[in-house]
Amino acid sequence: MFILHPQLQQDCRVIGRFALCRLLVMKDANYPWFILVPQRDGISEIYQLADSDQQQLMRESTQLATALVRTFAPDKLNIAALGNVVPQLHVHHIVRYRNDPAWPSPVWGRLPALPYADGGLSTLVARLQRHLSPDIFTGDPATPA
Repeated sequence: MFILHPQLQQDCRVIGRFALCRLLVMKDANYPWFILVPQRDGISEIYQLADSDQQQLMRESTQLATALVRTFAPDKLNIAALGNVVPQLHVHHIVRYRNDPAWPSPVWGRLPALPYADGGLSTLVARLQRHLSPDIFTGDPATPA
């Protein structure tokens, strides 16, 4: 049975599900920051996924990346699977702008997480939802799933 890592539960909100991955949004208003987590137990690296799951992860990452670029028109989209702190396989998709608070450095450890203002998280997710299939999203993005 798949269980989301406690650190991801604390730092993120589940906003949807693809065929393979849960879609999370990081609770940090410094950057539009989304995470795909393959719903597979005991996997910490992409190469550990079955070939079909590797291909599905790439399809879902591409879908999300395309939607993020259409939604937010970033200067750069950072996509990374690090796992140094959270061992559960997860793939970050971080929208970056030349004027964001960490540019051009990586976002990790640069600034404390900035909470979203009232309604800010819902607005962010609703913007993204226009560019992804509505069946990916689970309920109200302001409510934890």
